[in-house]
Amino acid sequence: MIRLKRVKTLGNGIEDLTIDSEEELTIDCEERLVRLPGLIDPHVHFRTPGAEHKENWRSGAKAAIRGGITTVFDMPNNQPPCVDPDSFHQKKALIDQQLKECGIPLNYKLFFGADKDHILSVGKVRDEVIGVKIFMGSSTGGLVMEDRESIDRAFELAAQHDLMVAVHAEDEEILKERQQAFAGEKHPAIHSKIRDRSAAIKATELAIELAEKYNSRVYILHLSTKEELDLVRQARDRQILVFAETTPHHLFLNEEAYENWGTKVQMNPPLRTPKDQEALWEAIHDGTIDSIGSDHAPHTLDEKNRPYGEAPSGIPGIETTLPLLLNACNEGKLTLEQIVKLMRINLEQIYNLPHSSDVVLVDMELPKTVNDQNILSKCGWSPYSGMTLKGWPVYTIINGKPYKAEDATPLRP
Repeated sequence: MIRLKRVKTLGNGIEDLTIDSEEELTIDCEERLVRLPGLIDPHVHFRTPGAEHKENWRSGAKAAIRGGITTVFDMPNNQPPCVDPDSFHQKKALIDQQLKECGIPLNYKLFFGADKDHILSVGKVRDEVIGVKIFMGSSTGGLVMEDRESIDRAFELAAQHDLMVAVHAEDEEILKERQQAFAGEKHPAIHSKIRDRSAAIKATELAIELAEKYNSRVYILHLSTKEELDLVRQARDRQILVFAETTPHHLFLNEEAYENWGTKVQMNPPLRTPKDQEALWEAIHDGTIDSIGSDHAPHTLDEKNRPYGEAPSGIPGIETTLPLLLNACNEGKLTLEQIVKLMRINLEQIYNLPHSSDVVLVDMELPKTVNDQNILSKCGWSPYSGMTLKGWPVYTIINGKPYKAEDATPLRP
């Protein structure tokens, strides 16, 4: 049994609580640590199999603990991609082995990749996957579905099997046209012009159209523009089952970050304007945004330091998502209750997840500076390095096992 003494609640009460556990342990929260439910990161790329020099589930699980995350949804754009029952079960076996090796019982779900040559097999794993992921535009890993007939079929099959469709909503035709138009440009900021808002808007329009056509559920990943938010609102007015995720980097970074960070802040979809940031925050407050996913997509520093055109897209984020939001809470931008809704309650409801007793204890008064040397992700860097954030996880309790968040080491009596 884990006993939490003098723990603060979301309502600013002080309570003594117990958590079922094989451990016999007491944590004195000193009327300072706030109890939050263990949070869900619905969008990670832990790189197993095929790119484990960037991340694996041993390092990824530790990074999750540091970030107060107790459940993750992992994406299918691996090498080989997770697009059929064999690749799905092989990937799952690797994950289970790596989690066993590091002794962390991280909860996880896997997306099944939509691929026109294998999509018919999704029915064989329908009870094991969290949903079907469609890359409407190319990104890391080469898993892309660009022809309308294949995308249609994926939505139809997902509806038949009652599976969520999660979409990377960027139109591949527009991306190719604009890449050609800006060929030869080398400043990293060109990335936001090549993958401009029109590509995201067109793909989101199509995803909503197909959700309506097949009466399927669609989850728009890493939504980044004001226009996409308007499309989501209009779709909901028509009773279409559309859900919207945004990311910490689209909330806390914008196109101005290219000047200091260059290709390190290159991601898909790219950074947008300050006005888009404002629209995303408004959408959090009016309920248009359902969830926040880190889109944790680690690459090594050597890879990210390559010139534009050679550097891969994607940034790490699972360790810093909650601290960024806690800092924003301290600044009055949102509440702890909203964080819990965006990173736990809504996701449990959207994906019909069983209730979990996982807990994260956070210190809202604790200031720390993000430092590459302290990053637990295998990639070993953060685009927020040098930023001082107030509010950090102190303890993370997963399936009854307590850990110090700072270094992901087990907490002993």
